[in-house]
Amino acid sequence: MSKVIKILGTGCPKCQSMTAVVKQVVSENHIDATIKKVEDIMEIMTFNIMTTPALVIDDVETIKGRVPSKQEVLELLN
Repeated sequence: MSKVIKILGTGCPKCQSMTAVVKQVVSENHIDATIKKVEDIMEIMTFNIMTTPALVIDDVETIKGRVPSKQEVLELLN
């Protein structure tokens, strides 16, 4: 089953780093996932997230306000 991954952030360096880490983990581990970058502040606000970047996997908020390690992302996706 394909996972839906949303990365919430307006494009700051931390948001870009999180995007890179998530894409790398998905690619290296051949995970069936769709990655969507959400930069619209109004859409981000619907998640009730106060700090970005944030990682949402299958509509579950998992990480907020920091860039996760590759291992942490892999554990969340498995």
